[in-house]
Amino acid sequence: MHARTIVKQRPDAPPRFFEAEAAGLRWLAEPETAGGARVVETIDTGPGFIELERIDETRATPDAARAFGAALAVTHTAGADAFGAPPHGWEGPLFIGRRPLPVAHESSWGRFYARDRILPYLGIAVEAGGVTSTQLPVIREAVDRIASGELDDGESPSRLHGDLWNGNLLWDARGGILIDPAAHGGHRETDLAMLALFGCPYLDELTAAYDAKAPLRAGWQARIPLHQLHPLVVHAASYGPSYGVALADAARATLALPD
Repeated sequence: MHARTIVKQRPDAPPRFFEAEAAGLRWLAEPETAGGARVVETIDTGPGFIELERIDETRATPDAARAFGAALAVTHTAGADAFGAPPHGWEGPLFIGRRPLPVAHESSWGRFYARDRILPYLGIAVEAGGVTSTQLPVIREAVDRIASGELDDGESPSRLHGDLWNGNLLWDARGGILIDPAAHGGHRETDLAMLALFGCPYLDELTAAYDAKAPLRAGWQARIPLHQLHPLVVHAASYGPSYGVALADAARATLALPD
């Protein structure tokens, strides 16, 4: 390991786990030359490890957040082949955290989001005790509404980071930089909703700059709970019942959205 790099290792990693991360990082980095978000550089990868450039972290600033918001809009606009599509050229598995992330080639965002981003984790969450039998009906009702396509809006698939919580957005002297993606084709509001879920510094400045660069459809703030269903169900499957409560609340908010 070079002094200017870090190595992440996991001897029990599933096959192609870190190679999938490297593929996602490369795909997200493609729009950088057009003003897209900065992405950590991959130095090397192989079974059980990935070597990345080391980031000298600093605190975020309002200006850095605004610059990152505009850059993220460029990254999203670079697009994807379909909802659920993997990074270009990658034919292996995808992961979110340590869990498998289904690959899809779907034209309907709602069908994709319900089938491949909520339902695969809902049964796990119930079995683990993260979702209770009283919470389950409202969650399933929201999933059915999403799957029907009623909330589809005609947007093309965006190039998503896919796991964009605050811990996967680092800041250095040059601004924001993306790490540790679950990259795939999805709806751009999902990345923004995940930043809102776990608290991102200067989020208002970030989203305002994003909206100025690539205007969001009216009512996007009300749709944040809809787009938080995926990260919430993943967390309910792993981290306990508090996320089940939040998931049920987000499901009720989804059901209250206008057609």
